[in-house]
Amino acid sequence: MSATAPERAAVAPPHTAASTPVSMIDRVVTILDAFEDADGLTLAQVVRRTGLPRSSAHRILEHLAEVRYLRRDAHTYRLGMRIMELGSLVIHQDRVREAASPHLHRLHQTTGLVAHLAILDEGGADVVYLDKVGNRFGTLLPSRVGGRLPAARTGVGKALLAHAPHPVAARLPERLHTELAQIRERGIAHDRGEAVRGVACVAAPVVGAGENGPALAAVSVCGPVRQVRAATGLPSLVRQAAAHIWRTATSRTP
Repeated sequence: MSATAPERAAVAPPHTAASTPVSMIDRVVTILDAFEDADGLTLAQVVRRTGLPRSSAHRILEHLAEVRYLRRDAHTYRLGMRIMELGSLVIHQDRVREAASPHLHRLHQTTGLVAHLAILDEGGADVVYLDKVGNRFGTLLPSRVGGRLPAARTGVGKALLAHAPHPVAARLPERLHTELAQIRERGIAHDRGEAVRGVACVAAPVVGAGENGPALAAVSVCGPVRQVRAATGLPSLVRQAAAHIWRTATSRTP
């Protein structure tokens, strides 16, 4: 079936051999980019827009549909729910990080320790750091913005696991359950050199009072064990920061 005049106008110029994507990642990105200004595309339209061989385009389209990055209705492909979920996650992370930023800086200035903001990854095995404020002891810490550490060995990770959905909690070692119950009761979690030898952390989940759902994130202060032990009022300061972040993040329109 030939393309209509309006459709031909929307189709990208034909690719030359030099511009045709070569690597698999390039091909996947090229296919996803083809949907930027289209509600839906057929296989033939994807081939015309990308310059990819028909067999390669079809194989990639079908796999993207299987993993929910695309959905297929009869002969038409459209962006899938996984794309929407990831977009919503980015918006959520930006909102939480923006809400947390002044409180992380205040914690660092007040305590002299490194302040962190982190979330739990989908599987619950790791934490992902959204922000890190403070450089004095930063070289002691393997944490970095965008980096990961095992959730069960970090203060922020334990704070998040204490409020994790049941499927995540059910996979945790039995030895952790008692500690996580105490974290839910007290609203505070500790890392006493478990992630990094000689470094301690005090953390709190960013969750509303009486909320039973997952925490939005977790906030912590970290530094040398002796300095953390000697500091007074750290649990209260961290809990207050987490409460402020919750109120700010949940009061804003997504």
